[in-house]
Amino acid sequence: MELHFLGTGAGMPSKERNVSSVALKFLQRSGEVWLFDCGEATQHQILYTSAIKPRKITKIFITHLHGDHIFGLPGLLGSRSFQSGEESLLTVYGPPGIKEYLETCLKVSSTYLTYPFEVVEITEGLICEDNGRRVYSSLLDHVIPCYGYRMEESPQPGKLKAELLQKSGLSPGPLYQELKMGKDVTLTDGTVLKSNDFLSAPIPGRVITILGDTKACDNAVKLGKDATVLVHEATFLHELAEQAAEFGHSSAKIAALTAREANASALIINHISSRYHKEQKQLLLKEAREVFPHTSIADDFSVFPVEKLLAADMDK
Repeated sequence: MELHFLGTGAGMPSKERNVSSVALKFLQRSGEVWLFDCGEATQHQILYTSAIKPRKITKIFITHLHGDHIFGLPGLLGSRSFQSGEESLLTVYGPPGIKEYLETCLKVSSTYLTYPFEVVEITEGLICEDNGRRVYSSLLDHVIPCYGYRMEESPQPGKLKAELLQKSGLSPGPLYQELKMGKDVTLTDGTVLKSNDFLSAPIPGRVITILGDTKACDNAVKLGKDATVLVHEATFLHELAEQAAEFGHSSAKIAALTAREANASALIINHISSRYHKEQKQLLLKEAREVFPHTSIADDFSVFPVEKLLAADMDK
C-alpha cells in the first residue's frame, strides 16, 4: 500500500499546497485507489502524478462538508466518465448532506455519469466491508460534523516454511499453495501434512487511520489505536493552540500526543496553514517529533509506501 498526498493545505489553496486530498493505493489489487477528501482542483493534482488514475478510484471517503474538502468532487466524478471502458462501481461515503450536494451539482450542471455510482451517508461504526478490508468511522471534534476513518485489513496467512516441507519430502509445486491457503494435504503414501505445521504465525493486517479536521478528542485516539499509520492534521504550531481549538483544529504537538496515546507505529501530519511557508515546515515537524519521533510531514505529491513508514529512518 502507498499513501499519495494530493493536497496538504488548510482552508484554501496556496502556491505551495493545494487543499485536502489523500489517495490510498492498493498495489496488490491492480492499483485500486481509495480517495479521502477531494478538495478544489484534486483532479488537476492527479494530472501531475503517474500513479493515480481516476478510473482506478473505487471509493471516496469525505470527512466533512467544508469546501476545502469537497469542492473538487463534482469535477472529478464528471471527468471519470471520459475514462473509456470504465464500468466499475464508484461509492462516495460522507456525512449527511453529501448526497444532496452531489445530486444538486450534477443536476444543475447536466453532468451525466457513465459508470455505476452510489452515495452512502454515514453514521459512526462499520461503514463498509470489501475483500478483507473493513472501514470504520467516528465523529471528531470540529466546528461542523466531521468524521475520521479507520481501515483495517484482515490478517494474512503466515509464511510457508519451504525448507521444512522439502525435508519432509515434498518438492515445490501446487501442493505448496494449498498448504499456504490453510488446507491440509494428503500425499500419495497416505501421509497427511497439516498446514499449521508448515506455516508461521498469521501476519496481522495493516491499519490505516485518516482523520479529518479536529481538535484533540478521544475518538481520534480510538480511531488511531495501534494503527500502522495515522494521518492527522497539524494546522498550526502549538503556540497557536488556543486559536486552533477555537476553529476545531490541532497543532503539530496535539497530533503527536494523539499518535503517542494511540500507540500508532507512524504519524504523518498534513493540513498545514498557509502561514507556514516551505522553509518553516521543519518547525512543525520538529514540534511533533519532540513528542512522537516516528513522525513525517506531507507535502503535495508526497508518496509514503506503508512498509517503509515502519522502518526506523523517517528523515523525509
